[in-house]
This record gives sequence, structure tokens and C-alpha cells, in this order.
Amino acid sequence: MASIGSIGNSGMQAAQMRLGTAANNIANLNTPNFRRQEVAQQEAPNNAGTQATVQRASVPGNSPETDMVQQIQATYDFRANVQSIKAQDQALGSLLNVKA
Repeated sequence: MASIGSIGNSGMQAAQMRLGTAANNIANLNTPNFRRQEVAQQEAPNNAGTQATVQRASVPGNSPETDMVQQIQATYDFRANVQSIKAQDQALGSLLNVKA
């Protein structure tokens, strides 16, 4: 079983990948023949968080509104994962204080 820290870390990495991919899509909005990229996520083996990969969008065309929403969502996801890591640290600190 994976620790909360490793799960939170993989979530932060996936959120950062989604943020970067959305920014890349927006930056290339007017580039001829550019095909959007999307981030696909799936559960990592042994419940160790999430795995994320960048792939080309299945449908051609631009979608700046989707990319803007992805950026906002990735920001919230990143913050939520940071909070889970902080909660793990606090719980571990409390356990150490009880043992001491």
C-alpha cells in the first residue's frame, strides 16, 4: 500500500502535467495543423496514486474554453493534493508526539 505522500505527489505531478498541456494548447491556438493534446490519467499499480500521460486529442480542432477550465481544475487539484500531504505530515507529527 502506498503512502498518502506518494499518492499526493503523483496527483500533483498529474495536475502540473494537465496545466502545462492546457497552456501549450492555448499557446498554439493559431498554429496551422496543430492538434490539441490531452492528459489521460489512470490508477497507478498497487494503489500508488495516479499515472498521467499526454496524448493527441482524438478530435481535431481547438477548444480554448476546455483548456481554460483544465487550467483552473488543475490548480484546484494541485492544492488539494498539497493539503493531503500536509494532513499526513500533521498526523505523523501527532503520532510521534504521542510516542515520545
